[in-house]
Amino acid sequence: MYIIKQIPEDFLVWEIPKIKKEEEGDYAYFWLRKRDYNTIDAVRVISEKLKLPLRNFGFAGTKDKVAVTEQVISIRGITPERAKAICEKLSFKSIDLSYISQGKKPISLGDLRGNKFKITVRNLPEQLEIKNLNKIPNLFGPQRFSENNIEIGKAIVKKNFKKAFDLINQNYVKEYLEEHPGDFIGAIRQTPLKLRKMYVNAYQSFLWNKTAEAYLKTDYSEKKTIPLIGFATEFNDNAVDEIAKDIMEEEEITQRDFIIPQMPELSSEGGERELFMNLENFDVQYSIDELNKEKYKAIVSFALPKGSYATVVIEQLFFFYNC
Repeated sequence: MYIIKQIPEDFLVWEIPKIKKEEEGDYAYFWLRKRDYNTIDAVRVISEKLKLPLRNFGFAGTKDKVAVTEQVISIRGITPERAKAICEKLSFKSIDLSYISQGKKPISLGDLRGNKFKITVRNLPEQLEIKNLNKIPNLFGPQRFSENNIEIGKAIVKKNFKKAFDLINQNYVKEYLEEHPGDFIGAIRQTPLKLRKMYVNAYQSFLWNKTAEAYLKTDYSEKKTIPLIGFATEFNDNAVDEIAKDIMEEEEITQRDFIIPQMPELSSEGGERELFMNLENFDVQYSIDELNKEKYKAIVSFALPKGSYATVVIEQLFFFYNC
C-alpha cells in the first residue's frame, strides 16, 4: 500500500490567495504557516493566545492536519503596529504568522484562487507511469467532512437541532444551553458562522460525491457538471438528475429542506461542480524511499483550483497500489 503523510513534510501546501492589499483597514492579513494542525485548530490556538473571539478570524479554506501548509487569514481589529507584535508572540515550531497588509474585507470561505502542492508518495514497489490526468474525478476529499460534519449538516437540514447540538459537543455550546434550557438553535449559533456553514456544505458535498460516483459507474467519457443539491438547484441532465433524485429519496430529504427558516443564514441554494478536475503544472520525480526499505517514493507537484482536493488526485493516480 502506498503511504502519504508518513511525516508532515511529505504534504506541502501553498495557498494561491485572492486578497486586495490596503495600507489601512479594519482587518489585518497574515500568512499562517502551520505543521501538524488543521486550520480550525490552529486558529483556535491563535484566538486563545490573543484573547480574541473566533468570529474575528477569517480564512478561505481548511488545510490538512498532517501537513506543512501556508494560507492567508484575516483578523479583525488588528493595527499594523500590533500585527508586528503578534507575529513575534506567535512564532513557534508548529504555528507561525507573518504580516502581509491591512484590508477592508474579511477573508471568507472560497476567497482563494487555488492551491499548489508538493506531495511525497512513499512505499511504492516500482516507478509508475502516470496516465489520464484529464480524467480525475473532482470528488470532495475527506478533510471536507472531518468528524461528524456530515451528520451535523444533515441534522440541521432536517431541522433536528437537538441532534446537531449533541454532535457538535463543544463546551461553549453546552454552557449556553445550561443558561438557556431548550434553546438548541441559540446554542448552535454559538458556533462561528463559517463553521455552521461548513456543516451544511459538508452534507451537500457528501450528496455530490454519491451522485458523481454513481454516475461515473455508467459513463466516464464526458466532461460535464454535476448538481450540488440545494433549494434552487436546477436539474438539466436526465441521467444525472435521476441519480440525484434517487439519492435524495434514500436520504429522505427534498430540495426545500435546504431552506432553513430557523437559521436562514444557513439556507443554501446549491449550484453545480465540474465532474473532472483541472490539474495544472503536473510533475513527478521518483527516487529511493529513505523511510521504507527497498521501496520507491514519488514527489508529485501540481496546482488545483479552489475546491479541488489533492488527496483525491493521489488516490486516483496511485489507486493500483492502494491495497
